Amino acid sequence: MSEVLREEASAAEEPEYVLEARNVSKHFTVRGPLGRTSVVRAVEDATVRLKPGQILALVGESGSGKTTLAQMLARFHEPTSGEILLRGDPVRGAGRRARRAYHSEVQLIFQDPFGSLNPLHRVRYNLDRALRLHQPQLNAAMREQRITELMERVSLTPAAEFAAKFPHELSGGQRQRVVIARALAVEPRVLLGDEPISMLDVSIRLEMLNLLQGLRTEDGLALLYITHDIASARYLCDEIAVMYAGQMVESGPKEEVIAAPQHPYTKLLIESSPDPERGVGDRDALFEGADELGEPPSLIDPPAGCRFHPRCPFAMAECVSQAPPRTELDNGHWATCWLHVKGRAGELAQTTHAAATTARREMLQGAS
Repeated sequence: MSEVLREEASAAEEPEYVLEARNVSKHFTVRGPLGRTSVVRAVEDATVRLKPGQILALVGESGSGKTTLAQMLARFHEPTSGEILLRGDPVRGAGRRARRAYHSEVQLIFQDPFGSLNPLHRVRYNLDRALRLHQPQLNAAMREQRITELMERVSLTPAAEFAAKFPHELSGGQRQRVVIARALAVEPRVLLGDEPISMLDVSIRLEMLNLLQGLRTEDGLALLYITHDIASARYLCDEIAVMYAGQMVESGPKEEVIAAPQHPYTKLLIESSPDPERGVGDRDALFEGADELGEPPSLIDPPAGCRFHPRCPFAMAECVSQAPPRTELDNGHWATCWLHVKGRAGELAQTTHAAATTARREMLQGAS
């Protein structure tokens, strides 16, 4: 077989997705007062697919299940149901060797860079240990050379100077660069970034986003970028998936999701994000009635039907009793909302979330 045909055959055999979570759920059992146990339904029936070189942003407020989903993808938690696939093959095996093989291809970048590094050892040790575990064929001289290359890759130069420092001697941005360098040391195919810039100064967040963008462009890495910041998601990612109360409610190309959200919760997130072009009056009008939105539901006893319906100004009778079906839209865009089934999806584009909240309040007051 010619070299060209061999490459074509290899490309045809390569699966489309490097990492998948198919219909995964995660339930935690917690013990309460008097020894009573409850089940926390942290993630329900979530599906995530990552292609090589793709960046998917997973957005939602705190407690929506984003981190739990990432930890399942990193095999820190095994799914209660559903399955994880790496390069098209189901992930199995709970032994140390199986997990090490998995982590050589999938790495998680934590939110807190200081807590991610051993504070008792210098940066060189933190990187060298990753190389010894995942690149055993390298000798000491080769590992030292690789450490220098990794430090330069994440713009920590002179490499020897930074490698000799302890984590507490670095800034937050420098520590996060070390964490990324350590993840790259194992030569992964997927990075899972759990709020990787949220604890950094605003002045260096753009540098970190550009670094992640470069890893995608130069190495073809797939990246799951977890955030509650719509602006950074729009800058960095290709697609956006939205989670609420443990469930995925919308997903699609970033520009379509941001310009024309198809779920009331996504609309609320986008309208709540900072926008320097808004005037004071615009902000006041936008957030009028925001205190009536309430809090996210308990995942021990989530509401029936659509989990967003207690906070949704567009809620209908079906929303209270029945979970909405998934509606497929154009270009891979989808949402789970009864508005699409009832032919009322246009209302999302015609009014702000706050205006809809005010109208609903007035309607309920008039009916009472």
